[in-house]
Amino acid sequence: MDCMCTVVCDKELKYHVPALLGESLEGLNVKPSGVYVDATFGGGGHSRGILERLGKEGRLYGFDRDADAEKNRIDDERFVFVRSDFRYVSNFMRYCQVKQIDGLIADLGVSSHHLDEEGRGFSFRFEGALDMRMNNRAGQTAADVLNTYSEEQLADVLYLYGELKNSRRIASAIVRTREWQPFRVIPDLRAVLKPFAEKEREKKFLAQVFQALRIEVNQEMQALRELLPQSLRLLAEGGRLAVITYHSLEDRLVKHFMKSGNFEGRREQDFYGNVQSPLRPLGKVTVPSPEEIERNPRSRSAKLRVAEKIARFEIT
Repeated sequence: MDCMCTVVCDKELKYHVPALLGESLEGLNVKPSGVYVDATFGGGGHSRGILERLGKEGRLYGFDRDADAEKNRIDDERFVFVRSDFRYVSNFMRYCQVKQIDGLIADLGVSSHHLDEEGRGFSFRFEGALDMRMNNRAGQTAADVLNTYSEEQLADVLYLYGELKNSRRIASAIVRTREWQPFRVIPDLRAVLKPFAEKEREKKFLAQVFQALRIEVNQEMQALRELLPQSLRLLAEGGRLAVITYHSLEDRLVKHFMKSGNFEGRREQDFYGNVQSPLRPLGKVTVPSPEEIERNPRSRSAKLRVAEKIARFEIT
């Protein structure tokens, strides 16, 4: 596989180093005259790779709700940047009178830019505000979640999205603390979490808590549940869906959807016992090579799944 086919500019590298870049572009099988959607534009790494493979008649739409990502927009007549959450992809494509697309790629999770920007509040390494919003123009912040959710709601968020077995004890400590001091900045949260962090795995523990809050703040699981069915409706026969996930909940949803067309993994059969599914998974899940992980440690949890829309299915 030729992973050097795409030139990644310095600006993009500073914003985000895309994981599994060559593998995901190969999975999309870009047609020169095709229409494609990059649902998570970010630093533009995947979009640049797609544009390099498109001809003059090809079109690419890049979605991102973050104002910082918009600064990376590509000056190319074949490219349209959409400042929007990908959960509205169908509405925008309808507005542009695009009935079908040949492929969609989504690189889920958080970009390196978000983790390295102190003011965004995504990383426990900094002292800034507890924000964590991908779209910092609207919506609740991480501080809002910590200060307003019930103890049971907090425990559920930490358990489901952070996979923390002691989620109820942590939630109880958060609620007790906010009674006398509301959460505002990252050190406020670190102080409450300190008694729960084993020294040898403190960083992993903090990362799990921050991941859970980020997923809740940005409604990431709900957005993914909305994106996948829309992608299926938009894809032309033989169109490709490529999704890169970073934690087990996301990957499970994508895996089930690609195998069965639903989120439960329920595979329908016809009268003769043939499995009825609108998508055909292509190959097995792809993970980064040891060489890629060494170059880009943040890619270590990435998983790529690719599927193709089966011709006999027309989704209405």
